[in-house]
Amino acid sequence: MKQSFRAKRLAKHHKRYNSTSKLNLVSLMDIFTILVFFLIVNQSEVRVLQNTKELNLPVSIAKEMPAENILVTVLPRSILIQERVIWQQEQVLTQVSQQDNPDLMKALKTELNYLSAKRVELSKSEQENGRAVTIIGDSSVPYQVLKQIMAACADSNYRDISLAVKQVAKKKLAGGG
Repeated sequence: MKQSFRAKRLAKHHKRYNSTSKLNLVSLMDIFTILVFFLIVNQSEVRVLQNTKELNLPVSIAKEMPAENILVTVLPRSILIQERVIWQQEQVLTQVSQQDNPDLMKALKTELNYLSAKRVELSKSEQENGRAVTIIGDSSVPYQVLKQIMAACADSNYRDISLAVKQVAKKKLAGGG
């Protein structure tokens, strides 16, 4: 049977508007590509070290940015390496000497030796300067304790030691406020 012109037009109209719409992925991919390049170009050079509520960093006018390396965190009651607790005590960490607490030094050396065994190959700078480590310590921890931790790091061939501090402007530090 032959359809009328009107019936053909209505069938064509229904066919056109009942079809499902297609998603144009080209535009979406263009937007994400631009977004990725924007984020790469505008990334900040500030490296934020892992900070906990218990940790109060000492203040300094440090100019060098910390590099990605092993992180030793010294809290008032515990010591962490790469966010893993390796030593903990009940009382607040004060004057700890190697004679009073040899398990602290042993725990540090054991963990650092384990981490160095995981990556045996050393770069040229690591062969000359030793492996790199960053110590982030609470400002209430005595220097004697930090000195012992640095000695344990040096004994484990982690001689490129950096201390993490909170950076402030020179004017603010000189002004006392």
